[in-house]
Amino acid sequence: MATPHDGAHKSGILSKIRLFTPILAGATLKERLIGCFGALLGICVTGLVCGMAMGNGPHLPLIVAPIGASAVLLFAVPASPLAQPWPIVGGNTISAFAGVAVASLVSDPALAIGLAVALAILVMSLTRSLHPPGGAAALTAVIGGAAVTRAGFWFPIVPIALNSLILVLVGMAFHRLAGRQYPHRPAALPVNTHGTADPPAALRAGFTAEDIDAAIARLDETLDVSRADIDALLREVEQQALARRHGELTVDDIMSRDVVTVRADATPEEARRKLLDHDIRTLPVLDGDGRLAGTVGLRELATTEPGATLPMTTAATARPSDPATSLLPRLTDGSIHAVVVIDDTEHVIGIVSQTDLLATLARSLSHNARTGLMAGNGQGI
Repeated sequence: MATPHDGAHKSGILSKIRLFTPILAGATLKERLIGCFGALLGICVTGLVCGMAMGNGPHLPLIVAPIGASAVLLFAVPASPLAQPWPIVGGNTISAFAGVAVASLVSDPALAIGLAVALAILVMSLTRSLHPPGGAAALTAVIGGAAVTRAGFWFPIVPIALNSLILVLVGMAFHRLAGRQYPHRPAALPVNTHGTADPPAALRAGFTAEDIDAAIARLDETLDVSRADIDALLREVEQQALARRHGELTVDDIMSRDVVTVRADATPEEARRKLLDHDIRTLPVLDGDGRLAGTVGLRELATTEPGATLPMTTAATARPSDPATSLLPRLTDGSIHAVVVIDDTEHVIGIVSQTDLLATLARSLSHNARTGLMAGNGQGI
């Protein structure tokens, strides 16, 4: 007869046996399957093109083994600094040159293979093209056999550089079609748009760039992620934590509903008059169907000539169900003063200004302080 203890034991065993347990942050089964298909396509296309260009004879391999390792990085972890176009093409090619040079100068095989990989790491580090398969490219140049030896210093060009270049081009096209960003571009840090020496508002509180550098130094390890990506990740963590603490507040709770707007065919003078009469800084601009077309503010109107058409900028938008705290990054970047709230048909239903959000956060902090004080008093009773 089974006991509850037996069931718990089996459940514990099953929880440890998983078909897919991602080690890297952000890795999912879906992403890995996309990576598998990308690698299949990339390697096949690379081999096909190189075979057509060089033929399938024994004089040189149409594709070299290190390209398989490059494909793993390119399609499975495309955001890695080691998987970017220059490390793939430059790292493989430079390392192959290092391997060929060592093979031509050192006759002892045991010493040559070690020197080739060590020199590859050095030259890749100096040229900011560190790419793990580069070590294999250098090793292949030493132990690749008669075909590689006969090719000499042509081997790093054909097939190494040719393979790498084709693989990167296929990867760029594939990631674009898959909706991924490649080459990876780190998130841009907030900047001060007012032309003063002060750091932007979003960077005045919390951690600093020096804090990140100090933390990396204390870890005393090389991380496979750029410093800019670490910065962006930590700021997103702060944002998620804030949203969790104040997640009950939505944009619908704090937005102004009686929105002052202007038509796209209005004159700059009419828009300026509305801004001054209502003492506001941003006007949503509506098209002929009443949908949001953009925004206009005193900054845009300051440079308009008499008789000019109404200037517009792209509107920052949100949905009523969005967390109110999700507006913080946009309303503290120094360039946006209000976020326009729209429905599914792009019609304006509200607006949230910097003042609206600040007042909401002030009330929330006051409420949390009172709650904490009451809890403290309760513990003392």
